[in-house]
Amino acid sequence: MNILLVNWQDLENPQAGGAEIHLFELFGRLTRRGHRVHLVCSGWRGCPPTATIDGVSVERHGDRHTFALRGRGAVRAALRRQAWDVLVEDVNKLPLYTATMTRIPSCVIVPHLFGTTAYHEAGWVMASTVVLAERLMPLAYRRSAFHTISESTRDDLIARGIPAERIEVIHPGVDYRRFHPDPALDRSKPPSFLYVGRLKRYKGVDLAIRALSLVHRTRPDVRLDIAGSGDDRPRLEGVVAALGLTSQVTFHGFVTEEAKLALLRTTWANLFPSPKEGWGITVMEAAACGTPSIASNSPGLRDSVRDGHTGHLVPHGDVEQLARRMLELVEHPDRVAALGRAARAHAEAWSWDDAAAATERHLSSLAGH
Repeated sequence: MNILLVNWQDLENPQAGGAEIHLFELFGRLTRRGHRVHLVCSGWRGCPPTATIDGVSVERHGDRHTFALRGRGAVRAALRRQAWDVLVEDVNKLPLYTATMTRIPSCVIVPHLFGTTAYHEAGWVMASTVVLAERLMPLAYRRSAFHTISESTRDDLIARGIPAERIEVIHPGVDYRRFHPDPALDRSKPPSFLYVGRLKRYKGVDLAIRALSLVHRTRPDVRLDIAGSGDDRPRLEGVVAALGLTSQVTFHGFVTEEAKLALLRTTWANLFPSPKEGWGITVMEAAACGTPSIASNSPGLRDSVRDGHTGHLVPHGDVEQLARRMLELVEHPDRVAALGRAARAHAEAWSWDDAAAATERHLSSLAGH
């Protein structure tokens, strides 16, 4: 197949995150299966205009702030240049409504939709723009098939008017050969918890910090590691200082893959207090390392965390319940071990090869192959 792919960013973009990892884990494998994949995306200051990443040819236009304007023109030009079997748009920021530009089969990958959670991150004008853009999707993509990564996102699309028969759920995989427990490493002493991911306001990282403050009433030795970068870091550092936790919270910033592995293998639990996710790739990476997660009982995370089996779900925003679950694990190391073993077994059920094969079957059926 000749696949024209559209996404806001590529894997080399300094702002790349889980959506880009997901995209290239799938489509990099499709190139190795003999398909041609060409990506139209945004760039950044000083970036090369083209690249080849994991077999995917990439062309970059504008930046993350201007791609909403320049992206549609770039896609239209790519459609004119040659014949494509299928058009795939990954909607993880603003939809570009690319399906309206062509009659070829199209598929929309939807990790998750922001809905009203956009107001947690952006100002009123920008958040309202996102909400309105998402409401127009059933009309703009009325001829398109959909690829979602969780049952929660599927249900969200159905509630917005997308027919269920046009939605395929394909769970992300995890590289459980790279992410695995290390018998030579023990859980950290004193006990520590971990957040790994982008530092954005809507991710709810401040809830983990506030929960640590409550944990300290009983166990003042417990620590929190925060790995990742983002524009919410100054605010989070202010929360830490205001709660008197400066010596107990470590901001690691961007970490290498090896450093991330070490943190995932030694922490007592991965914390993910977000109000909405597509799936939770770091939940599965932690699980593959034999580490449970404590996460918000929110869309996406309730699909990747098996409550009471591979970790715990708590009502989103309930800091006291989050702190209680953290204390339970600190006081019962055997519980951490049991949840970790179950989490590892759960992670082994999901592979990127299987996800790529399902994606290939879905796109081939759309293209009539």
